[in-house]
Amino acid sequence: MAIEVFARKEMKYIMDAERYKHITEFMLEYMNYDEHNHGGKHYTIANIYYDTVNHDIIRESVAKPKYKEKLRLRAYGVPEMDSNVYLEMKKKYKGVVYKRRVTLKLDEAYKFVETREIPPETSKRPQYVKTQVMKELQQTLLFYEPIPMIYLAYDRIAFFGKDPSEGGPGRDLRISFDFNTRTRREDVRLENGDHGEPLLKDGWYVMEVKAGSTLPRWLLNYFAEHNLMRGSVSKYGSEYKRFLRRQIVADAKATGAALNLPPIVGEYFTV
Repeated sequence: MAIEVFARKEMKYIMDAERYKHITEFMLEYMNYDEHNHGGKHYTIANIYYDTVNHDIIRESVAKPKYKEKLRLRAYGVPEMDSNVYLEMKKKYKGVVYKRRVTLKLDEAYKFVETREIPPETSKRPQYVKTQVMKELQQTLLFYEPIPMIYLAYDRIAFFGKDPSEGGPGRDLRISFDFNTRTRREDVRLENGDHGEPLLKDGWYVMEVKAGSTLPRWLLNYFAEHNLMRGSVSKYGSEYKRFLRRQIVADAKATGAALNLPPIVGEYFTV
């Protein structure tokens, strides 16, 4: 069982295809493609977001408090039941993101979330121990009693900074571009395919800049020169706002009540 605990700054930007092409061509002077993106080929990230039956976790998150958290199960591509997946807590406090995650087999992860019982040691993993991260995940599950709320997948192209000896910022800097975002609220299982309803419109990208320290001057200069401004872009949050709008519209049609729609993020998300 691999354990990962890390803290970093994350900044998000949203852009069209023209800006995506321009910035990626510029970045290649200082950064390399992720090892899973040979030749610019994308890979798929699939997630299950867990929440309470009343959406307490995401409702708190979209209110933009100083502290917020999410609980999700992540896979790369469509996993089998014995594939490795990542159960993680993502916490954000005053702009700094803290992740605590463990690697489990998919069937183990499902069982852990359902029963709240830490998987026992097995002969296949003699070094398996009840780690602090597992205990924290267990306490989160016991506190929220969450259920699998939505499936959310997207395609990603990512870059790491080149080594300083090559004039780059080092692997401390990671920049990723997510597109073809799709979701579903039925059949919320990772192993059942990565299909879903489009959330991010075709031709739009979410760029995430992740760094453990300050950003390099060349990147800051690019942002300033091209007036690229940070945005508050949450994929799960945007899906939840869309879900609310649709509920309000359906209720209004059923009762004849006046519409009072919550705002949407922008023209780049479907309604």
